[in-house]
Amino acid sequence: MNDPFNDDPQPRPVGVVGPGTQPMGDDGVALEYLAMPGAMQTYQPPPLPDRDEIADCAEGLRLLVALQRLLPSYRVGALPQVLDLSRLPRNDYRLVADTLGEGEVSIRSGARTAQETRLAGVWRVREPGQDEGSGRDVLEVCAVPGFVHFATFGDAASAIDAEDPAEPGLMNAPGVIAELNAALAARQNGSVNEPRTINLDLLPLTAADLAHLERRLGRGPTAILSRGYGNCRITATAIRDLWWVRYFNSDDRPIMNTLEVTDVPVAALAAQEDVVDSAERLAEILQALAPGSMDRDGGIGRSSCEESEARIDG
Repeated sequence: MNDPFNDDPQPRPVGVVGPGTQPMGDDGVALEYLAMPGAMQTYQPPPLPDRDEIADCAEGLRLLVALQRLLPSYRVGALPQVLDLSRLPRNDYRLVADTLGEGEVSIRSGARTAQETRLAGVWRVREPGQDEGSGRDVLEVCAVPGFVHFATFGDAASAIDAEDPAEPGLMNAPGVIAELNAALAARQNGSVNEPRTINLDLLPLTAADLAHLERRLGRGPTAILSRGYGNCRITATAIRDLWWVRYFNSDDRPIMNTLEVTDVPVAALAAQEDVVDSAERLAEILQALAPGSMDRDGGIGRSSCEESEARIDG
């Protein structure tokens, strides 16, 4: 019986096809290929401190236990659940920061910053205060930190100004603006709630078109970077619910350029499955840090959870 996957009587050696294997054309132009992604960020468990260090960080451990108790019951779309980090002693603070680490998504909006932790759906959110020590330093359990919703489009326009004199070199930018304005109007009047995405790479756009779009859309205060398999750079425009979303491969070469009409692009959001997975991972971390810390019958498992949950801010 012939093997359908190996019926070639003359196997071909590796390297006879692909980049660099084909001759140049008569015009001297060689085939070029986008490089395949060479790396992908994945979850890595945190390095664990010594047991003696953990024993001196009861408050930090209590906060981690309180966080683990929040995660299984949290539902994406609900109000963020908040745990205050600012009251922790220095060593406890370091324990929490080192245990949670940094994940794939980082956000900046004015002076506010957010960094997703190793646990997707758990965010470290910081905002400086007017006086030293008066700022905000918290953990938020949510799809995306609350400030992204309330601080991004507060002063934004509701539509794109399309009343421009004719510019040389424009081809499809006016049509893109008309399509975006229609999507924005449908979203604002409630007739459409689904995100609308326009892939600019699928349209014949001139350099003048792209420059025109940049000027007309402007720039909002919020920028998001989502890393992983390559990265995704998300920038708010000066138009309510309108975002630039640009994708790059692991060599930082652009692979897709889109405009999205939505509350927050999905590339920045933690999903319900992420939160469930994070609850399981944190339980494993706590078991390694302090076996029995999740025991409801005593020790840190019960009293510390009640103490930490009293600090939940919202």
